Amino acid sequence: MLKRTVFNEEHEALRARVRQYLTDHVVPDYPDWIQAGKPSQEFWRAMGDLGVLGIGAPVEHGGLEGTDFRHSAVVTEEIQRLGLAIGGLRVHTDICMPYLASYATEAQKQHWLPRLCAGECVVALGLSEPGAGSDLKAMSTRAERRGDVYVVNGAKTFISNGAAADLVILAVKTAPELGRKGISLLLVDSSTPGFQRGRKLDKLGLASQDLAELAFTDMEVPVSCLLGEENRGFEYLTANLAHERLSIAVNSQAAAVAALDWTIEALRGTDPDQDAKFTLAACATEVAAGQALVDQSINQHVAGELAVADAALLKLFCTELQGRVIDRCLSLHDPAMAYRADSRIGHAYLDGRVSRIYAGSSEIMKVIVSQNLGL
Repeated sequence: MLKRTVFNEEHEALRARVRQYLTDHVVPDYPDWIQAGKPSQEFWRAMGDLGVLGIGAPVEHGGLEGTDFRHSAVVTEEIQRLGLAIGGLRVHTDICMPYLASYATEAQKQHWLPRLCAGECVVALGLSEPGAGSDLKAMSTRAERRGDVYVVNGAKTFISNGAAADLVILAVKTAPELGRKGISLLLVDSSTPGFQRGRKLDKLGLASQDLAELAFTDMEVPVSCLLGEENRGFEYLTANLAHERLSIAVNSQAAAVAALDWTIEALRGTDPDQDAKFTLAACATEVAAGQALVDQSINQHVAGELAVADAALLKLFCTELQGRVIDRCLSLHDPAMAYRADSRIGHAYLDGRVSRIYAGSSEIMKVIVSQNLGL
């Protein structure tokens, strides 16, 4: 693998702390997480204690001082190195927290950020709906303003962290006649009357990751819980796309690196045939190319220069790379071991498939990239 220059000693110190915690505390309990369909509550507290949940958040509200997306990438790489599926952590830190940091009022920040950084609260983003998926224009959840409250009715599905969330950043239609321009974001406390959790959704892969249905029946949300300005929700959601897709790409790249490392270790000392050697050589070459692209993109993002189209290109490349590499690596493992329920490479194969779907499918990424080419 080519030498990487994106991280410094501070990042590597965080890496060591996170690796130690994951190895000592998460790996032994991970089968229980799979059965429960979500991480333990202790995990969120521990991530708060390590400072992980405060990465990039304002220091005055409990954030970890001097941190940016590179610190988050370190955490993601260590999680994937051990074959764990804890995507809800990235939902909390990489996807949801930036909305609060960018658009929340000072009162909202004071109320939520310290608890989110400490792991006392878990946050989710409520976008996808039954029958509409993530098509925001087709969203049917409504928020009707009546005096000092919004009355919310509707439902969401496929919500990561939905079963555990104490706070949901909820996308609603406040002006349905305006389509996408009539979307607003509300900060919804899950203890609000009218807030209901539905089924825990069984999935192909990501068995340890919380995914749930949510429903809202005459739920009254104070107007003071509006995030940003009314009817600017679509603008806010699209502004975070580059960050979100970079986060997914980092995760996919790290998963490919891990699968390659596990396979090399499994074959070491077994005198693999030339076909296996050539397969791994091809995988190593692709992984090195993906890593160079990821590291360049991380640096651009930290500098505030990562364009939405470039993030789409990155997500397309790395998620497709993840699928190819893990598929090839799986074929080189002993079938008696690789296809067992407790197989790391088997879990990686199932866990990775959705990467090419969420936050914009590979087909949508191709549309964005081709548009950027002027086509």
